[in-house]
Amino acid sequence: MYFTEPSMGLGGCSKTKPTSPPSLASIFFLLLLTLSNVSSANPPPNQPIKTIVVLVLENRSFDHMLGWMKKAINPLINGVTGDECNPLSTNNTTPKEESICFTDDAEFVDPDPGHSFEAVEQQVFGSSSIPSMSGFVQQALSLSPNLSETVMKGFRPQSVPVYEALVREFAVFDRWFSSIPGPTQPNRLFVYSATSHGSISHVKKQLAHGYPQKTIFDSLHENGMDFGVYFQNIPTTFFYRNLRKLKYIFKFHQFDLKFKKDARNGKLPSLTVIEPRYFDLKGMPANDDHPSHDVASGQKLVKEVYEALRASPQWNETLLVITYDEHGGFYDHVKTPYVNVPNPDGNTGPAPYFFKFDRLGVRVPTIMVSPWIKKGTVISGPKGPAPNSEFEHSSIPATIKKMFNLSSNFLTHRDAWAGTFEQVVGELTSPRTDCPETLPDVTPLRTTEAKEDSGLSEFQGEVVQLAAVLNGDHFLSSFPDEMSKKMNVKEAHEYARGAVSRFIRASKEAIKLGADHSAIVDMRSSLTTRSSIHN
Repeated sequence: MYFTEPSMGLGGCSKTKPTSPPSLASIFFLLLLTLSNVSSANPPPNQPIKTIVVLVLENRSFDHMLGWMKKAINPLINGVTGDECNPLSTNNTTPKEESICFTDDAEFVDPDPGHSFEAVEQQVFGSSSIPSMSGFVQQALSLSPNLSETVMKGFRPQSVPVYEALVREFAVFDRWFSSIPGPTQPNRLFVYSATSHGSISHVKKQLAHGYPQKTIFDSLHENGMDFGVYFQNIPTTFFYRNLRKLKYIFKFHQFDLKFKKDARNGKLPSLTVIEPRYFDLKGMPANDDHPSHDVASGQKLVKEVYEALRASPQWNETLLVITYDEHGGFYDHVKTPYVNVPNPDGNTGPAPYFFKFDRLGVRVPTIMVSPWIKKGTVISGPKGPAPNSEFEHSSIPATIKKMFNLSSNFLTHRDAWAGTFEQVVGELTSPRTDCPETLPDVTPLRTTEAKEDSGLSEFQGEVVQLAAVLNGDHFLSSFPDEMSKKMNVKEAHEYARGAVSRFIRASKEAIKLGADHSAIVDMRSSLTTRSSIHN
């Protein structure tokens, strides 16, 4: 067998356009970053949380999922009133009758609205030079006439009853943004590494090698703390190259086999990551909320996770974070921050946009759950660390560092700047005893069966490409486009499940053979039976 050593560099940087002199806020932030890297030898913070559970779902905006809870549950929530409208065209002033206004009759969504980098730019800016949130209808019309009303609909609270209960009982964040104005993978990368390493879309070459940046998982490991990834189809955390290392292979667990058992036995690790099902099958529906998947299945997953945690002996030391990778093309009325957002690591996006990672994406639903949270809490903007800090996905590694007192440096400039949310569990002097043991049952919104013989979404195609890398099939000439284009959903699920199983099994076997724990198993095509391990 052979070994390769994973690359740890931050990668090359593209040339950037000339920029204006730094503001006072950015100077303050850079000073803060410098000081934070000098010393982190602080005493452990006096806070009760020992386990942080993170569940990231897919492609829904705040207003789409939670906006109507302002009227129904809590007027303090920055939600919708029904007066929010988008014109059919942003190119000229149109009368109101040529606009579409936000309604409360969202239901099962098919097809998927646009959420590429270019689409999000159109949605956020319209024809303006600053965010106006006026281009959602026009951008949706460019894809399909039916989508223009779809993107302007939100769910009634009773249609998402699990969230309705959690918003009443715990905390909702109504100013939490995706990290970049773009699609799934770059935003998911920010959740645990505070950068997408220059990606604003799915970069196939980078996928095959794995994204090289340091992650919060590495920081936890450096500090002697544990983490675990509980996955259902495939762990997308394997997009990080470091997570493929042999030393981490025992951190990956099948959700159905291990999560409830570990919760029941009080064995959940300090950082517990839950990955939903990304493939929609008959009898086993996708529960990631990605259109065209039924959000009722996502509600059932959240209910299952909550009830397992609520019954766990670790409940009084647990914080559950539920968020969404990006808005999925659905309308949100809150203007996205676009001034003095720090570039994480000096990388610039590719042509033609040369994005400098200096503005955030659209607002997404974020709910936090703990017995240490006051009932009915609403949290808007953070209190620092910089004057213009915001809650965004980099807030997760930033808060993990702070709450667990990690001595490791910040991962990038972005998590050093992002707001932290430890205050959400800082208001009470003892844990609540009135938290519900169960959450409401959920009625499916979709009346038809899963289309498991349909083609793959862009995201599912990316997951198949990851599976191909784990399986060694990326050496074949058909990788990556032809392979995912030829598969239907059921075939892709089976392929991904098999690839993950073989990769994990080969990695465990390599450890038995004495391979270096910093090595990564490099599988060869399943058409042969060879695998190799590289230093």
